[in-house]
Amino acid sequence: MLNMNELKFDAHGLIPAIVVDAQSKKVLTLAYMNRESLEISMREGCTCFWSRSRQTLWRKGETSGNIQHIVDITADCDRDALVVTVEKAGPACHLGTDSCFNDKLFEVGCPAPFSVESLYALLQGRKDTLPEGSYTTYLFQKGLDKILKKVGEESTEVIIAGKAEDKAETIYEIADLMYHVMVLMVEMGIAVEDVTSELASRHVIDHKVKQEKATGN
Repeated sequence: MLNMNELKFDAHGLIPAIVVDAQSKKVLTLAYMNRESLEISMREGCTCFWSRSRQTLWRKGETSGNIQHIVDITADCDRDALVVTVEKAGPACHLGTDSCFNDKLFEVGCPAPFSVESLYALLQGRKDTLPEGSYTTYLFQKGLDKILKKVGEESTEVIIAGKAEDKAETIYEIADLMYHVMVLMVEMGIAVEDVTSELASRHVIDHKVKQEKATGN
């Protein structure tokens, strides 16, 4: 294990700390630590930084509740930067987004492969900018009741396709349902990680089997 005395703090006594989500591996934020905040972080198991603007210690989530529980802290080869891997209890950014890094500056080659996270980011962008002619914009402008109605309609379509044992149609309808559910998530401020964390916290299949046995269904 590395000794803290081997770290190289800058002229102001600070070292940059790159905070990374333990589950998604996504970079959440870049903050700074001094020796005291690093010691507090290691002792308490939650991130504590040094606010350069306010010149004071800053425990992440102290007022917002968006605490970051530390998994590990790793120094780079020059000992002048840290990567802090965390399990987060809420958005990392003060703007309420999952990460502080959302504004793409440059991209080379083919578009990034599709992911649930990239779709969520796209939908969030639609809500923020409301571009004309977008169906997603239409849903957000109509509001929660309209979005919920579409989720209900698409759920029914999945059931009909599944009952017909039409695999291709069921896949198509599930995709429609997932899209509308994610629109609902964005509307309600529910992050992808909120859902994956909930799934990870319970044994869904075992619980369902036990429940069905108990009810006799």
